[in-house]
Parts: sequence; structure tokens; C-alpha cells
Amino acid sequence: MTDFNYDSIKPGFDRDKLLTSMKSQLSDFRYKHCLRVEKVSRGLAAQYNVDVDKAGLAGLLHDYAKERPADEFKAAIKSHNLNRDLLNYGNGIWHGIVGAEIIKDELGIYDEDVLNAIRRHTVGSTRMTGVDKCVFIADFIEPKRDFPGVDDARKAADTSLNTGVAFELKHTIEHLVDNNRTIYPVTFESYNYWITKGEL
Repeated sequence: MTDFNYDSIKPGFDRDKLLTSMKSQLSDFRYKHCLRVEKVSRGLAAQYNVDVDKAGLAGLLHDYAKERPADEFKAAIKSHNLNRDLLNYGNGIWHGIVGAEIIKDELGIYDEDVLNAIRRHTVGSTRMTGVDKCVFIADFIEPKRDFPGVDDARKAADTSLNTGVAFELKHTIEHLVDNNRTIYPVTFESYNYWITKGEL
């Protein structure tokens, strides 16, 4: 157990109750990944003088909706009047952008810093805050991640948040191109913006 909670974001917030709920609806792999991202997000936030609790909660919840069925995401896109272009994408985009709306509905969390970090953790943004960056990077470099370049990604994150973001966006776009995958427009915009801000 930890000695932190998130009362500063939502008074009366019960992290243990949330963990029980997440454990019941996520695979063991996804649940443990969320815990690792929470820890790394908090560490990055402390390192770079960012709000630790907001980064931690967003890290914990970033994949809250990851394993929901496609029909649930499509219904949420419509019921929340989100951009209908989202219907042309899939879970990789939905679980962040649409997942934030599911989190509002189910958990009553309305802090926009937390929700935006969840929305942006896969696609980025040209307006990424420190909280956004911590979660974005933590998801990419948490200890169980193992892919070519992950050590370089960790070094980039240790250089600066901007460098970590730029490295991840470059790596993500290369991966999507190599695998003939559609690239969400915001990801391109984010890459064009942040590639000039880091120290690659």
C-alpha cells in the first residue's frame, strides 16, 4: 500500500476502492501497467517540479477504459458529442480521448489537468502541460517496457520532459509508418511542434 491518496483532486477520493474496481475490470497485465505508470509519472513530476498528485492520478487512470468494447466507445463518442471523425479510428486513440469522458461519468473526476493528460497520453498535443508530459513519457518508459530504443527513451526523459516527449513522438510515428498504420492528425501536429523543443 502507498501513503498517498488523491484528496487534493477529489475530496474523499478512495484510491483503494478505485484499485479494487480497476482490478476487477482490467487484465492483470493492464492493471499492473497502470500501477507502474502511476509510480513513474509521480517520479517524473517530482523530478521536474510538476504537480505530483495530478500526474500520479492521470498515470493510474490513463488506461482505465483500455479494455472496453468498441461499441461502448462509439456510444460515448455520440453521447458526449465528440468529434465524429473519432469513429474512423480505434482503441489506440479512443481509450485516451473517449476514456476521459468515461472516467468523468464513472468516477466523477472533473479535473481538466488530469483528464487532459489521459486524453493526450497516446496522441500528444501542441499544448501539453507538465502533467501531460509526465504521463505521456511514463507510459512509454515504465520498467516493464522492452523494445528497441527504450533505454534511449529513458535517457531522453532524464534529459528533460521536452526531450522525452520529442523522442517518443518520433519513435511512435516511425513505428506507425513502418507498420502501414493510419496516423491520427494530432500526432503529426504534436511531432512537428515538439521535435524542435527537445534535445535530440
